[in-house]
Amino acid sequence: MDGAPIVVHRPRGSGGRRVTVRGQIIGLAHSDRDLVEFLRQSGLDETSAEDMVAGNSALIEWRGGRAHHYEAA
Repeated sequence: MDGAPIVVHRPRGSGGRRVTVRGQIIGLAHSDRDLVEFLRQSGLDETSAEDMVAGNSALIEWRGGRAHHYEAA
């Protein structure tokens, strides 16, 4: 697999960032809390998801913008 399995794409013009897991869109995050919830719904327990997001895990690739920023570009 190329790159990280979880990708947080560039902020959209209206705000929020598309999130994909292994190439499948799982939602549009407007905050780290949204991202944690999407990861939880994808099968991670909440503590693991929170740790991944807060710890800047190598499993998450932030594209086209700074990590943890969801505002419109």
